[in-house]
Amino acid sequence: MSSVAGTLDAELLSDTRETPATLDAFLAQVERRAFRMAELQLRQREDAMDAVQDAMLRLVKHYRDKPAVEWSPLFWGILRRRIVDLQRRRKVRSIVVGWLGGGRDDDGDELPSWEPADHGPGPLDRLHDAQSYADMAAAVSQLPQRQREAFMLRMLEGLDVAETARAMGCSEGSVKTHLSRAMHHLRDQLEDWR
Repeated sequence: MSSVAGTLDAELLSDTRETPATLDAFLAQVERRAFRMAELQLRQREDAMDAVQDAMLRLVKHYRDKPAVEWSPLFWGILRRRIVDLQRRRKVRSIVVGWLGGGRDDDGDELPSWEPADHGPGPLDRLHDAQSYADMAAAVSQLPQRQREAFMLRMLEGLDVAETARAMGCSEGSVKTHLSRAMHHLRDQLEDWR
């Protein structure tokens, strides 16, 4: 876990996030981290790209006139809701496709799978850092959704408690509770990395 924690600490310390002067600069700053967060939760690259792009478009369309200090919690809240929407839509499609029988369209072609693929541990020749990241990503994806959101927004994005509460649409006490439970679970899951 020391290499995982070191990686996280290095990312957090090397990326001192000052409020960008323009919305374009803000979006360029959060783009990669937002994609990583969405991909961890959705487990599909294309859905993650769609979620991030939609969140960025909604921020620009509806909140471009807001002060720059409000962009971060607004963006992460929009992205979180978009991810939840995609997860719900995927579940409904999965149920409907199964209920309609066999997952084939009118031409007899197989319909796409709506459930995410289960990505196990990487190949044996992976580098140590890649393996530790994969184990961390797996542990984070096993967290309940609210705990995962609190962990990612507080620890990976560096939002403070108040900003995280606004992004998640809950109280500051709830953020603290979710984060505490997430950290306890991750410590247990990643014990081998200590």
